[in-house]
Amino acid sequence: MDYEKLVDVMRSLALEAGDRIMEIYEADDFDVKVKSDASPVTEADEAADAIISAGLTSAFPDMMLVTEEQAATHSASGDTFLIVDPLDGTKEFINRRGDFTVNIALVEGGKPVRGVVYAPAKGRMFYTRADGQSVEEAGPFDRAAVGAQTEINVSDADNSALMVVASKSHRDQATDDYIGKYAVKDMKSAGSSLKFCLVATGEADLYPRLGRTMEWDTAAGHAVLSGAGGAVVRFDDLSPLVYGKEGFANPFFIAYAPGVALKEA
Repeated sequence: MDYEKLVDVMRSLALEAGDRIMEIYEADDFDVKVKSDASPVTEADEAADAIISAGLTSAFPDMMLVTEEQAATHSASGDTFLIVDPLDGTKEFINRRGDFTVNIALVEGGKPVRGVVYAPAKGRMFYTRADGQSVEEAGPFDRAAVGAQTEINVSDADNSALMVVASKSHRDQATDDYIGKYAVKDMKSAGSSLKFCLVATGEADLYPRLGRTMEWDTAAGHAVLSGAGGAVVRFDDLSPLVYGKEGFANPFFIAYAPGVALKEA
């Protein structure tokens, strides 16, 4: 894989999709439908999916592509593929809370190795460079020219005073019980894959997810976190979270800075 080309294409497509998403977001009204799994989908999800799918297929015609909006046509075949969630945080989008993201990633050998997470309403964009180091690019963003980049790295976690980030939309008692095993200084809530990015920048130390997610929800954020020195493991046995699973469903997981002394389930 030509990582220089990949990162350039992923970044450009994320920005293009983000522009279209914001056009719809800022409109007076937009269409919302319900998918077969009862989850919502908007015209922004579909528009962003079309932009990203067309761009990736054109640039990398021989690479398997998995996207949330075309999931019904996918089956796991191999451990190397491109994976996309064109609009993660649809509920945040519908409720106009801003915590939604565009997510594009490359999985190689079952691991997300390059990815971009773009939060257009927040004006924040995180991605892995070709060399694998994760960065945050400062806006305003130009598709044709890369702006100032800041290398990001996970915190040097203080286990006596951890910063924890959890979901805005999927918080439950089991999550709170697990968080209660740690000495927590403060809590943050965030939507979509931004939680991975907050751990990647050192704004949080720990993100436990005790709920259903799919690989397209996590791959780009996982790549960004890995490129910042962090890790993502299964909740049940603390083994690395891998990709290319049948059905693309994830187990519960924990994303964290390696300095965190993880507690068992």
